[in-house]
Amino acid sequence: MAFSSGGSGGRKRGKFGRAPMAEINVTPMVDVMLVLLIVFMVAAPLLTVGVPVDLPKTQAAALSGDNEPLTISIDAKGQIFLQETVVAAEELVPRLTAIAQNGYEQRIFVRADSAIDYGTVMDVMGRISAAGFAKVGLVTESKTGAPSNSGSK
Repeated sequence: MAFSSGGSGGRKRGKFGRAPMAEINVTPMVDVMLVLLIVFMVAAPLLTVGVPVDLPKTQAAALSGDNEPLTISIDAKGQIFLQETVVAAEELVPRLTAIAQNGYEQRIFVRADSAIDYGTVMDVMGRISAAGFAKVGLVTESKTGAPSNSGSK
């Protein structure tokens, strides 16, 4: 008596009568990766500093820096921003002092709109100096359009 297993030498067949594939289909993975690439290419330029400021033009060369700088911005209305948070002028010194107590000893960049008067910028820089920060840099825009940093020690 012979026993029959149903066909193809002992290989099990799937629901539709075909043997299962042992290959990986990479087309959906490539499609997902291309979509992610496009999303990141569109999102990357949006990750710049969030306070819109019309920087003054200068011929100073850009300084190189590895770490994320602490940025204080002054917009055209005279509002002061610590990173991207609006801060009153009276609150600037206590906040900078709290940051200094956490061991922050790097350069602070001041970005001021070109429409702001010199006295307002000097007032903010004086407050920064009063908080104990000695390395203050002014951020300007070069004649070619790229932001550059010039500063004092």
